[in-house]
Amino acid sequence: MTDTNEQDAQDLFRRIPKVDQLLLRPAVAECIAFAGRELVVAEIQRLLGGLRDAIRAQVAGTRAAATDLLDAERLERALADNVRDRLTPVLRPVINATGVVLHTNLGRAPLSDTALGSLSALSRQYANLEYDISEGCRSQRDRSVQSLLQETLGCEAATVVNNNAAAVFLILDTLARGKEVVVSRGELVEIGGSFRVPDIMARSGAILREVGTTNKTHLGDYEAAITPDTALLLRVHPSNFKMRGFTTRPGLGELAELARRRGVPLVEDIGSGCLADLRPYGIADEPMVRESLDAGVALVSFSGDKLLGGPQAGVIAGEEKLVAPIRRNPLMRTYRVDKLVYGALQATLDSYRRGRALAEVPVLRMISMTKGELARRARGFARRLRAALPEDVRVRVIDGDSVIGGGSCPDCFLPTKLVALESGRARPAAVEARLRSGEPPAVIRVEEDRALIDLRTVFPEQEAVLVKALARAVE
Repeated sequence: MTDTNEQDAQDLFRRIPKVDQLLLRPAVAECIAFAGRELVVAEIQRLLGGLRDAIRAQVAGTRAAATDLLDAERLERALADNVRDRLTPVLRPVINATGVVLHTNLGRAPLSDTALGSLSALSRQYANLEYDISEGCRSQRDRSVQSLLQETLGCEAATVVNNNAAAVFLILDTLARGKEVVVSRGELVEIGGSFRVPDIMARSGAILREVGTTNKTHLGDYEAAITPDTALLLRVHPSNFKMRGFTTRPGLGELAELARRRGVPLVEDIGSGCLADLRPYGIADEPMVRESLDAGVALVSFSGDKLLGGPQAGVIAGEEKLVAPIRRNPLMRTYRVDKLVYGALQATLDSYRRGRALAEVPVLRMISMTKGELARRARGFARRLRAALPEDVRVRVIDGDSVIGGGSCPDCFLPTKLVALESGRARPAAVEARLRSGEPPAVIRVEEDRALIDLRTVFPEQEAVLVKALARAVE
């Protein structure tokens, strides 16, 4: 650094305001009023530290940039922006305009109004989570939903853990540690987050006994593999892939009959937790929990936040003699859920019991939307959007497909109507990025050089907000 540059830098250092000086400015006082003095002081120190680093760098253009930042009003604006960013929660609501109903990255199933009502009541007050009001003594944590699950599923017993992966692990750890579990090679799947069935089995202490081939497993393969060391027959939902062509696997009833005959429990990891018949809406291959139990499966596990439409949870249901030891497993405490999950799950299951699930559970309501209903919404949304956008932005309603997502129904596409934006002033990728950085953030699809909005996953009350967000994003 030359002597002249050194002198210029020292001059800039002397002009940096003191923390106490900035704290006296009215705009900074406003920041303190809503963010607190401690946070604002820390942000001022960080801002001034960055300014000193910029001066020290003395690269081309740095001096001019540093000189600009020394302006008091610019410092105040930068400070206000930094404080606002610090106070913006990392986890916050997002408008899902992708048409992916169970969007794993966006939290999967949104909860119903009845579930939200339960959360509101239980979160603000004490609750009888482990207290029997009638007897005045301690009780089981999962009793609040056990009777609902028994009634809904027709099972002897049920319990709840924090997710389906935990449910599978606890089943194996409790019932098959040190013993063999027979699984078809075609069901040794890996799903999102590197969750692999063989890895979970190894961690649980169960011994994997593979049978059949990738594409074909016969009933005789299972029967030949059963030995005195066999603890379980395990059937696994393939989740997010489909196998087509030259394939075979035994029917669930056949497998259940074999399990009964040989005295080995049949356990099924159903995955998505489908409780409602979705075949009228084009979803034919997703197993229904009650049908599996009725077919003779001794124990099932499934997610609460997928097709069931409730909070994240893992449900274990089936024969009492199998559920009881799982409930007593010391690891059960490490996977247990709190009163809010129980409350939301209880309210969601109650919608099924009252026959109101299709109307009240958002996931089911989205899946069951007709193309006509979606077309009406799309046309109305497109009209409002055209009125809010410049005339050179083209807005069209086109045919498209929604997907279920969340590792459910990988081959299922739901016909929908998409609102497509085409603009010369803003590329679709730029529009998508601006929507993500807005408040609230919105996520859309970009395909074939178009920004696409699928209203299937947009709540009606979000439409006006989305129109404004799109108008800002296209400016």
